[in-house]
Amino acid sequence: MSLRDLSLALRSGELSPVEHVRDTLERLRADEHNAVVLLDESAVATAEERAAELRRGEWRGPLHGVAVGVKDLFDVVGLPTRAGSNVLADAPAATSEGPVVARLREAGAVIVAKLHTHEFAYGPTGDVSATGPALNPHDRTRITGGSSSGSAAAVAAGHLPLALGTDTGASVRTPAALCGVVGLKPAFGTLSADGVFPLAESLDTVGLLASDVHSASVAWDLLSRPDGTGGGIQQPGVRGTHVGVLVDEFWQAVDPVLAGAVADAVQTLEKAGAEIFEIRTPMIEELAAAYARIVGGEAYATHRTWLAERRADYQPATAERLLAVADQPAYAYVEAQRARRRLGAALREAVAGMDVLISATTRLRATPIGADEVDGTPVRPSMLSLTSPFNLTGWPALSVPAPLPAGELPAGIQLVGVDLEERGILRVAGAITRS
Repeated sequence: MSLRDLSLALRSGELSPVEHVRDTLERLRADEHNAVVLLDESAVATAEERAAELRRGEWRGPLHGVAVGVKDLFDVVGLPTRAGSNVLADAPAATSEGPVVARLREAGAVIVAKLHTHEFAYGPTGDVSATGPALNPHDRTRITGGSSSGSAAAVAAGHLPLALGTDTGASVRTPAALCGVVGLKPAFGTLSADGVFPLAESLDTVGLLASDVHSASVAWDLLSRPDGTGGGIQQPGVRGTHVGVLVDEFWQAVDPVLAGAVADAVQTLEKAGAEIFEIRTPMIEELAAAYARIVGGEAYATHRTWLAERRADYQPATAERLLAVADQPAYAYVEAQRARRRLGAALREAVAGMDVLISATTRLRATPIGADEVDGTPVRPSMLSLTSPFNLTGWPALSVPAPLPAGELPAGIQLVGVDLEERGILRVAGAITRS
C-alpha cells in the first residue's frame, strides 16, 4: 500500500493504526533481508494513542498512525544505538531523541524499528556489519548498497512506506538506487543531525527513503517545515526547466543499462518541455579526490580511542579503512577542505544556468555480496563516486528508480538541485516516474 492509500485508509477508519502497526511488526519479524536490527515493541501502545486521537476527530496529518523505521544511527528513546558495530554492543537505551525523530512523532508517525546500517555508516555497500550483510529484496545474493542498507531494504520489501537514513557521500541515494526506491539527500544542514551518530560532521546529511516520489514529497514537506502538512507538493511539470546532462567520462556508468536509463530519462524530460544542455566539469576529478581525505580525517577523529582500545570489536574492513588514515597529517585534511571550497565554486560556475543536473546514481547496479570487483570495476568506488561530489557542495540530490521491465535489477537516476531546492527536484523526479 502506498503512503497515499495507507494514509487515506487510516484516516477513514478502514484500517486501524493498531492493526497496521501490529501487521508491520509481524512483517518485520519475518523479514528475510536482514534489514531489521531491533523492533520497538512499545509501538503498539503508541498506535493505540494515535487510534484514540482519530476517534476524537484529531488528525495530525498524512503520517498519522503510519509505521516508520529509522537507520540504527538515530537515537530512539528506549532503544540502544549500535551503529552496526560490536563496539556498541553494550550501548544503553537512548534517553533522548534528535529533532528529526521528534518531528516524525509530532507528525503522528509510529516508529517501529531500528534498521541495518553498514558499520558506523563507513561504506557504500551495506555488507559490513556486526549483524552480517543486508540482502537486496530483488536478489538476496546481492548488496543493498549502503550505508542506509536496512532502510532501503525494508522499503523495497514493502514492509514500510518510509524510513530515515543518512547520507555522507552516497548512503541514502546508493541503497535507494540498488533497491529500486526513492532516496532524498536534502541540502546540507536543512535537517538537524543532532541525535545521530556521526561519520563526518562536515558532510553528514539526514535524508529519507520512500516507496515513491509522492511519499518522499509528503515526508519532506512534513520534516522540513515546522508547519508542514504534507501537502506542499508541486505538480510534476518541467516545461522550461534547464536540465544539465553531465557528459565527462567521470560521470559515465559502467553498466550499459544505467547509461540507457539516464538517456531515456533525459528524453522523457525533453518531451515534457525541459531544455537539455550538455555540461562539462573539468574540475570534477580533483574535487572528488578531496572527499576521502575529509571523511577519513573526521571519521578517524571519532574512532581513534576506540580503535586503540577495542580494535577487535570492529569489522576488519572498517578497522582497515580507519587505520589507513591514522597517519594522515592535519595539513592534508585542511588542504582537502580548501580544495572543496575552491573547486566547489568552480563546479557551481560550470553549471551556472542549470536548474537540475542528471546522471546515473551509481556506475554499477547491485553487485554480489562480498565482491570487491566486477568485470574489472572496483565495487566500492562505483557505488560512491557519482554521488559524493554533491555532499562536498552540499546541494540537494535524490535517486529515483528508472522505469525498467519486471525482473530487472533496479537502476537509479540521480537528480541534483542547482537552482532548484528539494521540492523542485522531487517535481522533476515525478515527471520521470510518471512517464
